[in-house]
Amino acid sequence: LQSNGCCIGPDFAEENIEREKETMIKIAGNSYLVSPNLPDFHGCSPGWSSAFYGAECFDSEVHSYMKNLGKQKSSESQNIDAKKVELEQLLMMETKNYRKTLKFYQKLLQKERRSKGPEAKSMLPKLRGQLQEMKSKVQFLELAKKYVQAKQWGVESCVLPTVIHNGRTDTTDVTPIDESSLLLYYNIEKHQCSNQNGIRVLQAGTPLGLMAYLYSRNAFLEGYVQQFLYTFRYFCTQEEFLQFLLDRISSTLSSASLDPSTSLTKICNRSFYILQAWIEDCYSIDFATNTGLLCTLKEFISSKVAPLNGYGERLLSLLEDASARKSGSAHQCPSMDKCEEEGEENRKTLHSLCKKLSEDVSRKAPLLFFLLQNFNWKLCKSMGPIAQHQRERLCTISSVLPKPCYNSFTEFPVSFAKADEVGPYLLLEYSAQQLCCQLTLLQQEVFHKCHPVHFLNSRALGVKDKCVAVQKAVSTETVSLKVCNLFLSKCIQDQYLLQLLRNADSISTWVAAEIVTCHTSKLQVSLLSKFLLIAKCCYEQRNFATAMQILAGLENLIVRQLPAWKILPAKVAEIMEELKAVEVFLKSDSLCLMEGERFKTLPTIPSAHVLAMHVQQLETGGFTMTNGAHKWTKLRNIAKVVSQVHAFQENPYTYTPDFKLQSYLRQRITHFKDADISALAADNCANFHQIPAEKHSRKIQDALRRMKATFQ
Repeated sequence: LQSNGCCIGPDFAEENIEREKETMIKIAGNSYLVSPNLPDFHGCSPGWSSAFYGAECFDSEVHSYMKNLGKQKSSESQNIDAKKVELEQLLMMETKNYRKTLKFYQKLLQKERRSKGPEAKSMLPKLRGQLQEMKSKVQFLELAKKYVQAKQWGVESCVLPTVIHNGRTDTTDVTPIDESSLLLYYNIEKHQCSNQNGIRVLQAGTPLGLMAYLYSRNAFLEGYVQQFLYTFRYFCTQEEFLQFLLDRISSTLSSASLDPSTSLTKICNRSFYILQAWIEDCYSIDFATNTGLLCTLKEFISSKVAPLNGYGERLLSLLEDASARKSGSAHQCPSMDKCEEEGEENRKTLHSLCKKLSEDVSRKAPLLFFLLQNFNWKLCKSMGPIAQHQRERLCTISSVLPKPCYNSFTEFPVSFAKADEVGPYLLLEYSAQQLCCQLTLLQQEVFHKCHPVHFLNSRALGVKDKCVAVQKAVSTETVSLKVCNLFLSKCIQDQYLLQLLRNADSISTWVAAEIVTCHTSKLQVSLLSKFLLIAKCCYEQRNFATAMQILAGLENLIVRQLPAWKILPAKVAEIMEELKAVEVFLKSDSLCLMEGERFKTLPTIPSAHVLAMHVQQLETGGFTMTNGAHKWTKLRNIAKVVSQVHAFQENPYTYTPDFKLQSYLRQRITHFKDADISALAADNCANFHQIPAEKHSRKIQDALRRMKATFQ
């Protein structure tokens, strides 16, 4: 409900301006004038803040503000319309003023950078304050508009049995349904309740009762709708939920009138409202992965809704847009798994180039330069001739890797085949901050594809409380769902979490492999220091995912036993303890990253494995009471924890991408992702403690002397 994607602070930069412009376009693009024959269903998804804050999302300020709107009308329906019109006018004016001020600020910022306007320095701080104030006002009006939308189309709790009865397909069963048999509440004191309208809090309910509660007047205001969309798979399948909504639409669509006060109209409009919210928020995990579910919905809209209600065209258009966005993201290649395909294409292109160019020896040097320029591989300037022991070690190291970057070393120039051996040197050419930014952007690409639902029921996917969450040998297809499946057996679960954890494991393995393949202790110290500084930059920038992945690589049993740790500078070695303290902090509380206001203004990427473990802890224990009702308090807590995924995705990093460095990092991570660290370390003498020959012979003589004394 709240747009916390960007906050203007003292370090307001040009990239923040671009993010503000995107937010402005999104706000300004809203359609404020709707057809009088159709309800306003623009943007039905309540958003992560509804699931996280619940009833506290709409504070007392919003309640008091809404009471003062539309008072000139007498009836309830006219009062709601007056509130909406007044809100839309205010929102349009504030948005327009905010856009003008933002453009003016951008011009002053450019003048100040060019040092052409001394008066710009004095005006910039004032404009920052004005922009922050204007943005807060726009966000507040958006929140108030959501409040008006949330209060519409709901029914009183006593009417909920009617909601169930209207959707029954079996007309012979006319047994009356009591609300107490569907839902269980507990009472709280009025002064303890932040929601002025609510004294009863939902505690548990049957699957049918929990679905019916979506039609309650306060379901949106309490955050129940968004929490339900996150967690309903624990007690019903996607097909059952969709059929429940379609049955209510079928039974009320033909008899629903334009009078919003009738129960049939409220049930019909609330059904459309919930359906659109489900599509907007969960299309990628429920509809895109289940073609049967999508076909059922499209067929129903085309045959039943479109002929009677123009809103059917909106739903079909919404489904097409969601499908296009899903297809567009699928064609991108941001993950480490896609790097292998890119590398294969590069190898084919490289092979064809080598065939076309002359085999004359005099042209080998220009050929190498051409290849390095076009395929983003770089050789370190400071790297001299490769020592003889490195030449011998080349084939051995390559043999223990699961998949070499090249099919045959003989097809390419010898120096080019050794490009993979300069990896550590190239890493040292970049600063820790540069590597941190690009690793963060790579991690962000993977993280922004996940959904809060992906972190539910992770035990069934084989995710355990270990340093390595997913075994490398286990594929997505071979995961057994018989372990502990908390979802219904017929409920389809997207397994993107496994890909997220495998990417994390690949980065940890890459960190360990880069270190153990260094041929000197001095180089190992430099690389250890580099990775520690990168991890420190990452957690300071709230990229906890990459920081914990680097920590896992450094805590590898082989890496921890390296002699290089003893000669590591003390200040750099202290970073290791800082990283362990950060890990303890992340594991201490499931909502530790949501404390305060920093997560609203600063981008954040959580550790996927730590978050999955927190959710598993909440999932421990029974989900049902003795009477068979599902514990909604338990489900609500789970929804609150996973909602932070959408909260963090709302505020992305805006670093400038270095595509050459990113391409190099992808290749190195893919190259080492399945490497055997112990086999790599065994082939490198720098990984062992060196004992002088004289001291070694003295130890043998002392041992023989002691053994001889035992026989005397």
